[in-house]
Amino acid sequence: MATSLDVAQLAGVSQSTVSRALRGDPMVNEKTRERIREIARKLDYTVDKNASNLRTQQTRTLALLFFEDPTPDESNINPFFMSMQGWIARVCSERGYDLLVSFQQMSRNWHAEYTGSHKADGLILLGYGDFLAYRSKLDALAQSGTRFVRWGSLLLDQPGIAIGSDNQLGGRMVTEHLVAQGRRRVAFIGSPEHSPEVMERYRGYQAALRAAGIDLDPALRVDAVTSQQSGHDAVLALLDKGLTFDAVFGASDLIAIGAMRALIRRGLKVPEQVAVAGFDDIAMAGNVSPSLTTVAQDTRRAGRLLVEALIALIEGKPVQSTCLPAHLVVRESSVTA
Repeated sequence: MATSLDVAQLAGVSQSTVSRALRGDPMVNEKTRERIREIARKLDYTVDKNASNLRTQQTRTLALLFFEDPTPDESNINPFFMSMQGWIARVCSERGYDLLVSFQQMSRNWHAEYTGSHKADGLILLGYGDFLAYRSKLDALAQSGTRFVRWGSLLLDQPGIAIGSDNQLGGRMVTEHLVAQGRRRVAFIGSPEHSPEVMERYRGYQAALRAAGIDLDPALRVDAVTSQQSGHDAVLALLDKGLTFDAVFGASDLIAIGAMRALIRRGLKVPEQVAVAGFDDIAMAGNVSPSLTTVAQDTRRAGRLLVEALIALIEGKPVQSTCLPAHLVVRESSVTA
């Protein structure tokens, strides 16, 4: 059987370089990694994970934890994270890690289950949820020394390493776009107090209105969780109160899609009478009718950065939180012909 020494001799590198290259370590340049992989394939050499794990005291496994979100199909997983999960799995494979996917209910003591356990070398946390409900559990993870990264806001007082989007800029771009279409009464649907991401989107909304000289009307802000039903109910509540508005900014695509359904149900034309925009650019956003204007987040880069940041933590390397740019995707729901 071929050994790592055989691969090293043919590649003209050390055994440790072979080991790092086959783990996908970015410290080995891409050309060298590919040459080593090709030699390993020709020799039919594979890394003995069990032996490697015994040497390093690591499982070579990362755990991806989803948190519950209300969904109509009772999966309780926000569709925004489906694409990100795919990229996380791909990068784990490139780096020689297995991926353990788990669904965590907020009612469970999930942080204790992973703290000090040997299920995985580190955790990736995904999910909007109610930040106030799980903040104490994140603090417990940080205090225990558990290595974890999360998708979310990059506020200074938040525990752990975070990869997230520029939510405030995204909220501002959406609102500026709606104002540019002549909309002056823009409703905001979402719950800023329970989600740092939504709070940043709301602040962007506020900033854009102020810059346009439009007075903020508190009555046009309605709380909603990230679901179609919540967006639907929020718009009906506005209409039932007799409030006038000519645009809706949903803090997520699911909220915005539910809002459109409510408007159409009440006989209002989108976008002629009420323009609608969301945030996330989930697959459904381009397939509803009218197609939804939204803010796209880079799930491909996010998935890669989440894995790379966690592996860096595991290897004891310095890691910083990263804010990714987002961009506006204009579709039919906000633009009249």
